[in-house]
Amino acid sequence: MDQWLLLLLRNPSDLADPVGPVWFERFMANMTTLGSASVLYLLTLLAAGYLIVHRKMRDAALLAAAVLVGDALGDGLKDLFGRERPDLVSHLVRTNSPSFPSSHAMNAAIVYLTIGAMVARAQRSAGRRIYVLAAAVLITLLVGISRVYLGVHWPTDVIAGWFFGALWGGFVIFAGDRLPHGRHALRT
Repeated sequence: MDQWLLLLLRNPSDLADPVGPVWFERFMANMTTLGSASVLYLLTLLAAGYLIVHRKMRDAALLAAAVLVGDALGDGLKDLFGRERPDLVSHLVRTNSPSFPSSHAMNAAIVYLTIGAMVARAQRSAGRRIYVLAAAVLITLLVGISRVYLGVHWPTDVIAGWFFGALWGGFVIFAGDRLPHGRHALRT
C-alpha cells in the first residue's frame, strides 16, 4: 500500500515529477512548512502567551507540556524504529531524520488539535466549535498529505504520526481536565 500510494502521486514516466501542475507542488511545499518545528513552536508560544495574558495559566502549561513532551516522544519513536525514508521517488524537500513516525504529521496533530480543542471548548455556539475543530483537522491533514506528496514519507509514517499526535494531545487535554483545581494546582 505504501509504495502504491507514493507512486500514485508521481508521473509514471518520471518519478521525480509529482502529479499535478507546478502551482500545486508549490502549494504542498507551503503546506508542509505548517508542520515545521519553527512554525509550530512559534504558534505554541503565541497561543501560550495569549492564554497567559488571559490568566489561563493551566491551559498555557498544558499546551507547553503537550508540545514539548510530544516532540520528545516523537524523537524517541523515530530513534526506536529507525525507519529509512522512501527511496522510491525523489524527495522534493530536505530531510535529516528517520521516517517513522512523521514528525511533521505528529507535531501538527499535537499543536493544531490541542489548540483547536482549547479554542473550541471556549466557544458557546456549536457551529463555532465545529468550525474551529474542522479547521484544526484540515491543517493537520494537509501537513501530513504534503509529506507523502513531497516523497519524504511513506503513507504509514504519516498515519502513525497523526495517530500518536492526536492520542498524545487528547491525553493531555483529558488529563488536564482531571487535575485538581485546589490552591496547589495551576490556576486557570
